[in-house]
Amino acid sequence: MKHTQPHPSDGALGSMPNTSSVAYAEHAKLLSLFDRFASRITRWAGSPTAFCMALLAVVIWALTGPAFKYSENWQLVINTGTTIVTFLMVFLIQQSQNKDSVAVHLKLNELLASSHGASNRMIGIEDLDEQDLREVAEFYVRLAQRAKIAGRRKESHSIDEEGMPAAGQPGAQ
Repeated sequence: MKHTQPHPSDGALGSMPNTSSVAYAEHAKLLSLFDRFASRITRWAGSPTAFCMALLAVVIWALTGPAFKYSENWQLVINTGTTIVTFLMVFLIQQSQNKDSVAVHLKLNELLASSHGASNRMIGIEDLDEQDLREVAEFYVRLAQRAKIAGRRKESHSIDEEGMPAAGQPGAQ
């Protein structure tokens, strides 16, 4: 029997994904283990204790230089060690940043979806390509200029009002 990962679009539009399948539970367990591991390591790596341990390792390495006559092997120890640690930490830190980024986007999407004055077109905007994001940014630059002109007068605006063509309409890219 083949298990497939549930897809968010399996339910009604806007519904949460089905989390009751065996495949989801197996997949989620592995991701959860890695996530907890990566979170703990990245939190620890950013701690004063980790910094002091790394500094101590470098100081000990430097102090042993005369004993090893500053040989190539002595230099290779620090180069290899730092390369391996850096290589592995890049992936752990990236995983933690990806998770944090998704969580922030979801929170912002919830705020947008629940705010009557906000445009739902902004939900999921992080998936736009770079050119589309530049066009949205230009809209907000024009809006900031407008706010400077307005001075102390408060105005409320949405991207739905002006400046951005809707996808699929003439002028949209």
